[in-house]
Amino acid sequence: MPDTPEALILEVLTGARAGERFVIEPPATLGRAAECTLHLPDAHLSSTHGRFYRASDGGLRFVDRGSSNGSVHRRGEAATPLVGDCVECELWHGDELRLGDPEDPVRVRVHLAEPTGAAVVATRSIDAVEQYADKVTREPQRLGVLYRHAAALGASTDLDAVLDVAAQLVFDLLPGATHFAVALQERAGRFPVVCARRRDGGEVDIPISRTLVRTVLEQRAGLFLTNAATEMADVRSVTAAGMASTLVVPLWTGADIRGVIQVDNRDRPGLFAADDLEVLTVAAGHISFAAENARLVARLARAEARLARENRYLKEKAQADSFAGIIGDSEGIRAVIDKIEKVRDTRVPVLITGETGTGKELVARALHYTSGRKEKLFVAQNCSALPSNLLESELFGHTRGAFTGAERDKKGLFELADGGTIFLDELGEMPLALQAKLLRVLQEGEIWPVGAARPKRIDVRVVSATHRDLDEMVQAGDFRQDLYYRLHVYPIELPPLRARRDDIPLLARHFIGRYAKEFGRAVTGFTPETLMRMKAYNWPGNVRELQNELQRVLIGRTEGDLVLVDDLSPRVLGQTGVLDDTQVPRGTLKEMMNAVERVLLARALDEHDQNKTQTAKTLGITREGLHKKLVRFGMQ
Repeated sequence: MPDTPEALILEVLTGARAGERFVIEPPATLGRAAECTLHLPDAHLSSTHGRFYRASDGGLRFVDRGSSNGSVHRRGEAATPLVGDCVECELWHGDELRLGDPEDPVRVRVHLAEPTGAAVVATRSIDAVEQYADKVTREPQRLGVLYRHAAALGASTDLDAVLDVAAQLVFDLLPGATHFAVALQERAGRFPVVCARRRDGGEVDIPISRTLVRTVLEQRAGLFLTNAATEMADVRSVTAAGMASTLVVPLWTGADIRGVIQVDNRDRPGLFAADDLEVLTVAAGHISFAAENARLVARLARAEARLARENRYLKEKAQADSFAGIIGDSEGIRAVIDKIEKVRDTRVPVLITGETGTGKELVARALHYTSGRKEKLFVAQNCSALPSNLLESELFGHTRGAFTGAERDKKGLFELADGGTIFLDELGEMPLALQAKLLRVLQEGEIWPVGAARPKRIDVRVVSATHRDLDEMVQAGDFRQDLYYRLHVYPIELPPLRARRDDIPLLARHFIGRYAKEFGRAVTGFTPETLMRMKAYNWPGNVRELQNELQRVLIGRTEGDLVLVDDLSPRVLGQTGVLDDTQVPRGTLKEMMNAVERVLLARALDEHDQNKTQTAKTLGITREGLHKKLVRFGMQ
């Protein structure tokens, strides 16, 4: 028998030396330099492009020596770029190295000469496993062992437990076995040992021969070597392990080889027989199924744990931020938060009113995430975003075949939000036909999906919002009166931004801090005059307009840490102050203050269409107090 390792033959497929074959004895070098062991004169290769060497376990390795254009290692369909200094790969028979220019590489195929003494006594294909199983059924003792351990394998969902049962199964089936090892595929071409046992129950380091693994993969068959130490004397892992008789069988699912089982006898050669290989192949079929199930269970557990962490993070963030989006210290905002705290743990429908951009969805989220429903879903739908037929399906769901294109059952948002909260924005845009279905949800607590034969019970908190005057819509016949009364049980009105000007600096600093980080700007605040100008502007688009204005400012500003007056848009700068000089006549301080108060009262009345109740609420005074002021200034 030869005492040298398996030979390395390199076949050059493309490049200047295409068609040539070279026998190389590692360590050896490859590259453009003439002194390299394998001289490849192609210009896009480095002088010393890479190096071949034999690892301590006898395996062959290739190292890219930090070449300019790099190397790619390919095994079957898997290709791995070797990038950076001294990146290596393991070489198997049939592997291919692609060197240099990625578009037109020099391709070199690896051939490992088969050891001359590697005779295999018997092979058994896994495609004929049913035949071997028929033979085992005629052996009652082995059939009983298989049956007993198959039940234990089926009950095991942990991979370590499966492998423990597998080891005991093999030792019970094969009394001559002294060592048992399993290698499972980790990635393309890698089969690390994951379990190694002695018959006495101890763990031991058992190498699995790459030559045997390669043969099992190529032939999709189990192997029987009656005297491994003699027949494979030139395979170092075999001689180092002291293997005498050896069985190696694949673990598989469908057409894919997932790993191998290696069973040894290290006492004396010739202890196994061909029928031992057959029964081990049958056992491997059961072990394969159980091991793959355990790996799937582990992957599912990891996925569930990851999802649980993500859900917990999102919920904690949502709960932590439940009032964070409602920024302000004005009396109007404090009143809104007080109303949220009073109604959040009831089932009462809440109607949020206010101008566009005042933050109605933030209030809806606060109602949900500070309530007992926070563990369930919060879902939102803008009723003006979809046409009537699509909106009905989106809200209430549909059954398969309910209409053209309904290829499967679909849950609506109400069903998804069961136990939680649904937010219906721009409710005033909902068609009358859907208003009737929404009324049924509020009255009966049930939905009727499109095309369904029966309704479904649900428990959903309904929060709605609109910037339109629903009372006027009811009078005009555009909104159902009975639905209006159902929704208007507990209204929350959001004040416009111009009615809480003292909150503008708080909001502005919040948005600057948020978007400066997002846009990579060093801006940290505002000059006093800038804040004054921002407080003077009426902000018809409310908080959303302020948010958009500051985003625009930060996008255009690349220097300085303060927002200047000149950074504001002409629209915002068009209003220079709360009052013009012409509105404040000269006189004593009391006379000037009375003039200012009169102008502010007139402006507030105009903003609320002369509605004294709403004006008093915005100004933070009673209606009687407002009436007295109007009388004093002759404004009745």
